[in-house]
Amino acid sequence: MTKSKIWLSSPHIGTNELQYVKEAFATNWIAPLGPHVNAFEQGLQAQTLSSHAAALSSGTSAIHLALILLGVNASDIVFCQSITFSASANPIAYQGAIPVFIDSESDTWNMDPILLKVALEEAKQNGKLPKAIIPVHLYGMPAKMVEILTIAHEYGVPVIEDAAEALGSNIDNKPCGSFGEFGVLSFNGNKIITTSGGGALLSENAEMIEKARFLATQARDSAPHYQHSHIGYNYRMSNVLAGIGRGQLEVLNDRVEARRTNFERYKKYFSKHNNAGFTIKFQEAPSGYYSNRWLTCILVDPTLNNGLTREIIRLALEGENIESRPLWKPMHQQPIFADCKAYLNGVSDKLFEDGLCLPSGSNLTKEEFDRIFESLDQIFAKYQNS
Repeated sequence: MTKSKIWLSSPHIGTNELQYVKEAFATNWIAPLGPHVNAFEQGLQAQTLSSHAAALSSGTSAIHLALILLGVNASDIVFCQSITFSASANPIAYQGAIPVFIDSESDTWNMDPILLKVALEEAKQNGKLPKAIIPVHLYGMPAKMVEILTIAHEYGVPVIEDAAEALGSNIDNKPCGSFGEFGVLSFNGNKIITTSGGGALLSENAEMIEKARFLATQARDSAPHYQHSHIGYNYRMSNVLAGIGRGQLEVLNDRVEARRTNFERYKKYFSKHNNAGFTIKFQEAPSGYYSNRWLTCILVDPTLNNGLTREIIRLALEGENIESRPLWKPMHQQPIFADCKAYLNGVSDKLFEDGLCLPSGSNLTKEEFDRIFESLDQIFAKYQNS
């Protein structure tokens, strides 16, 4: 008999989402826009302490609109964190712009401010500074935003803060998504809260968010007929999905707490193996950094673990119908971006080589954790005396 699947990060629906969706149907607010969209945007503003928010169809669309609003065009340069999901970088290509990738520091695994400074100084000397910088809060861990913003402001380059994985995270109680000129959120099905598919663009600039809404609704001019003076996009969130989002926001704190509990549970579990001679490392939070722990990730260096690798663990878990995944493959290693310039220090390469994301859903049960730990115990037993 096949064992039930344990997913990496499955959706976790609360109690009020269906009620909001029923309300959308009952009032015939099925098309894009509507009262749920307005209320969801207000909820996001309150959660992130941002003055303005536009609910959109995806985090990718939010990055794309941010680039457009910052005037990024063909042949412009945009600096982007290398270790991230491709959605952070793809919108740069949508605009015909040129991505330049910045490696990570080992503290948070995010954009290295030292390398960023080197890259900006070189760009200044070459007479072509980037039009934007896109740091990412990897797996919910805040990037070094204070340092990044200080350097970015020194060179006059705006920051698009990719907080797609970091709703509920903060630095010294300042929420992720509220640091850059723009903040980006994602509500994809695997995120800490979901609208099935969706995202949001955050900013303190009311005019920019209003323009984002205009562009996201096909850039339709104010006229009784369909008239367009700008290229527009079908990027707005529907009222139905926003209803799901409203219900999800109500349980966000519970979801964050559950994910953080997962992280502590894994730390406690691996401590017994570390005490037995293994060295399994985690993505640790610097002082003042609060991570939502969207995914719990470990590093498995075979030279410190009797030849045990993250891939051996991944395949063994897969054999037990337990999903785990390698860390994001850095953008500078991706075939589509192979010719792009990158400022590297080896950190993201090593993270990808050794890193594994473990099942981290907020709806994981005790029985599922027992299965995960039993499977891991069997793996470690094989390498105990190798």
